Amino acid sequence: MRVVGLRLEPGQNVPEHRNAIPVALIVTEGRLHFDDGAKPGEVGAGEMLLINPGERHTYRADVDTSAYLVFAGLPGVCSRTWSLRRKT
Repeated sequence: MRVVGLRLEPGQNVPEHRNAIPVALIVTEGRLHFDDGAKPGEVGAGEMLLINPGERHTYRADVDTSAYLVFAGLPGVCSRTWSLRRKT
């Protein structure tokens, strides 16, 4: 699993793309407008958007927005472990 912070200013967007693994997008401040090709929507602070592997999607902000992206691994796939601790 990997967690990445995301900050978008008003008018910024993330171009359409796909991910190979499931992603949970958790909005902590502001709101994101998203489009997965089937239905556009919006997620606000305290809400979560689940994105399935291979699903095309894009999102944009119209206000200052912060979120966390949680990338989950797939069953049966070996991944490299990582830590926030410094190596000694």
